[in-house]
Amino acid sequence: MSTSVIIGDDGLARPAWAATDPMMRAYYDTEWGMPVHDEHGVFERLSLEAFQSGLSWATILRKRENFRTAFSNFNPEVIEGFTECQVQELLGNAGIIRNRAKILATIKNAKATIALRQDGGLAQFIWSFQPDSTPTPRTMDEVPTTSVESLALSKALKKRGFSFVGPTTMFALMEALGLVDTHLIDSHRRGSSGIWPA
Repeated sequence: MSTSVIIGDDGLARPAWAATDPMMRAYYDTEWGMPVHDEHGVFERLSLEAFQSGLSWATILRKRENFRTAFSNFNPEVIEGFTECQVQELLGNAGIIRNRAKILATIKNAKATIALRQDGGLAQFIWSFQPDSTPTPRTMDEVPTTSVESLALSKALKKRGFSFVGPTTMFALMEALGLVDTHLIDSHRRGSSGIWPA
């Protein structure tokens, strides 16, 4: 067994980041890396990954329900119409990350998501960047933070009017959505997406 997995009290192997905090463990065991193909699910994750930029994912996950409330359950049609008054309300909302640039990016990205519908939609667009192979890390040091595909996706989304979609953020999104499987080889979740073999 790799030193990068920790055996939990349930006998299952997880990476250190998902091994102790119950919230992170539940997220790792049930959500992270599982395929998401609907626009709403992809847009929510894209938005949360943008807010996570420079912060820990645990911080975002703890505030996820607050984000859903503040951003109308991540409905692009509603968000694209947010006014400056609503932006100010969001900046005063202690339940979310109060970052003006990221709030404005979410509004901009909602508009870009709606525009993408004429070309198959956000989910199909992002999944078109799925690579031919996935990393096979044994330790956390072997987990990449970017890829050729995440760089290409970043550039393509920026051309489509999206913000806060850098290559590292897009690689994290690809991991979360299941486009790549970066579960450690010895993790009990390796291969659980059904897309990549264990």
